[in-house]
Amino acid sequence: MSGLSEEAVRTAVLDWFHGAWDPNLSLLEWRDVLVDSRWAVPSWSSDWFGRDLPAWADRVAHATIRQAGGVAVPLGAGFGLAAPTMYDHGSDALKHKYLRRTLTGELAWCQLFSEPGAGSDLAGLKATAVRDGDEWIVNGQKVWNTSADHADMGILVVRTNWDEVKHAGLSYFVIDMHQDGVEVRPIEQMNYYNSFNEVFLSDARVPHENMVGSEGDGWKVARGTLAHERSFSTQRNAFVGSESKGRVVDEATDEATEYLKTYEWYPQRMGRVDLVIERAQAMGRVDDPIVRQELMKLISFQRASEWTAGRAKAGRELGRPPGSEGSIGKLALSEVARRCNQVHTMIAGPRGLLREGDDPMDTVIAEVLVSTPAQSIAGGTDEIQRNILGEGILGLPKEPATDRGMPFRTVGKTVEKTAGKTVGKTDGTTGKTTDS
Repeated sequence: MSGLSEEAVRTAVLDWFHGAWDPNLSLLEWRDVLVDSRWAVPSWSSDWFGRDLPAWADRVAHATIRQAGGVAVPLGAGFGLAAPTMYDHGSDALKHKYLRRTLTGELAWCQLFSEPGAGSDLAGLKATAVRDGDEWIVNGQKVWNTSADHADMGILVVRTNWDEVKHAGLSYFVIDMHQDGVEVRPIEQMNYYNSFNEVFLSDARVPHENMVGSEGDGWKVARGTLAHERSFSTQRNAFVGSESKGRVVDEATDEATEYLKTYEWYPQRMGRVDLVIERAQAMGRVDDPIVRQELMKLISFQRASEWTAGRAKAGRELGRPPGSEGSIGKLALSEVARRCNQVHTMIAGPRGLLREGDDPMDTVIAEVLVSTPAQSIAGGTDEIQRNILGEGILGLPKEPATDRGMPFRTVGKTVEKTAGKTVGKTDGTTGKTTDS
């Protein structure tokens, strides 16, 4: 089937769907049928639930099923990040253990990468795993972990070798989130949402067979996950309420509603450019020449950024590797958010401080003003995106780094001093933090 066109794939999916669809099944039962049909991930190998089709076949198959009134694959980090990472880098034993249950949505997942001292510089992380027979003992802290509060499993990057340079000493694991050594605490944001968590790992245990790739491959595998993350965000609107009735649709609707709660403030994070003209009219500012000028500059820039995003999407669908458009697009979204913040502030004036007011839109605008700073941080800071463009695309010299080429044991033993007292000294053997 490798030579099929998109139209031929749609036809094949519809032929299968009309014979297989049973709205009275449970969601899990239906997804079992979907996985068995090999239309859940047709781009994967026939050895692992696929049909050896091009990457675009996944998108076509899922869209066709939804348009026909059915339910496709699960939303979330399981299908979007964990499954493709395990498929690309995991052992056969690991795939047998987790892939099917992830594709059906039986397992919920979260991502455990960032740390309080290692966000943009992910390779500088200090959470540590120490080998203990057939298991690894994990200690450390992770942060900004979406869905960790209800995840069954996590994809985890930790340091397993302190004598290598920082990138080479990392390993990648799949960890059970329900064990005693894992504590999840919600983070309250300044916009009053609790979308993220911090996770504390205290002598948590991971079987050696749950390592993804080999020891020391953590950076390579993590980069693979981050590559999948570029397309992961497009899943958030992948489930559209169907006119179909039945148990499958009801359960899928509940699943999607719960999942999307995490992202309900994300439109505000992006600035709500769609509201600026409406708000200018409602507030009587649309004839102000300065406001009009800023509206024009904002909307012109936003339209141009959409064209860049369109080029990136077209390139991915043609199978091209990610290029500069991804970082340019990310920077453009940050700039749109900042400009929206400025324009909404100009239009709303002091009303922009109201969390609640006579006009329900006051709440939305207040959320915009406190949410937009996150756009420049999430998914790779603006500074990181500029480094990627400068070094990878423009060929500029790499940013100076004092730790380049040094064993991380040397870098990781940096001692912080607060008011003359030594605190937070990292033990390079266990990875635990001690106070002295």
